[in-house]
Amino acid sequence: MKIKIKTGDTVRIIAGDHKGSEGKVVRVIRDKNKAIIEGINMVSKHEKPSAQNPQGGIVKKEAPINISNLALLDPKSGETTRVGYEVRDGKKVRVSRKSNEVI
Repeated sequence: MKIKIKTGDTVRIIAGDHKGSEGKVVRVIRDKNKAIIEGINMVSKHEKPSAQNPQGGIVKKEAPINISNLALLDPKSGETTRVGYEVRDGKKVRVSRKSNEVI
């Protein structure tokens, strides 16, 4: 399945506990069809003491969210939109289906 969301995109969560919240994509995990969104879906992880963190303890991290629960935001209007592809000036670009703007 083709993933149409890339790192740096602004997305809205459309399903789950964080429905309605918006954020920037930090990382896309292609083989698991998931993405990590900045500041969303925070979980507590126990960390062993290490050289970087000599104290150890409980750390808050972003957990991955399934791609199917995300919708890309239109750069022009700020609404959710689907993604299409077009060839413009000899390059294949992602295009918003609502406003026909290049993403």
